[in-house]
Amino acid sequence: MKAAPEAQKRLLDLAELDSTADRLAHRRRTLPELAEIDEQTKRFAKLATEVIEAETGAGDLAREQTKAEADVDTVRTRAERDQKRLDSGAVTSPKDLASLQSEITSLHRRQGDLEEVVLEIMERREAADAKVVDLVAQRDAVSATRTAAEDRRDAAVAEIDKEAADVKERRSGVAGDIPADLLGLYTKLREQYGVAAAMLYRGQCQGCKVSLSIAEMNRIKAAPHDDVIRCDECRRILVRTAESGL
Repeated sequence: MKAAPEAQKRLLDLAELDSTADRLAHRRRTLPELAEIDEQTKRFAKLATEVIEAETGAGDLAREQTKAEADVDTVRTRAERDQKRLDSGAVTSPKDLASLQSEITSLHRRQGDLEEVVLEIMERREAADAKVVDLVAQRDAVSATRTAAEDRRDAAVAEIDKEAADVKERRSGVAGDIPADLLGLYTKLREQYGVAAAMLYRGQCQGCKVSLSIAEMNRIKAAPHDDVIRCDECRRILVRTAESGL
């Protein structure tokens, strides 16, 4: 393939722009905020589940406390009713009086036991409510951290995309200076090797960093200036310049 030396040199500009575009794309894919967002999202999901479980446990204790308090009220009401009967003098039979007094004593004992149960439940509920508050605070903190990371990611992406758009526009201008057949070869090699064109600098291919032999340098030196040379080692287009050492 043949192409004007100036057109070949434009390949170096194109390769530089493509390398810049590749670096920007890599930077966009590997922003540290992306890993942070992923980590915070996982933490948020875990904490959200723990909050639901803690709220469920606290709700169960609240219902258990309500039931226990109702049991206390029932026993207290019954004891008060029996005490009124006793105090009213309506019960005169010694046997009935003894039975009533025994029942009142039993109810007071039962009431005391139930009140202990209520206190125990209240203590557990207080701990459960505190756990809910703590987990909600942790969840909200993680959410805020994730939001901040998302904001930084969006700002970084916007900046990268702006640079990438500028590179793309400049690339279009450079590509317009290169003949279609040479551009087609460049594109094919870029798909294969990533970098499709490299400068021959002081006898060394800047693509693979291999120094050419004297025989190879002599062959290139003897080739017409419009010949498109390929590196024997990496097969990239080898662009000759005043610094090639020919």
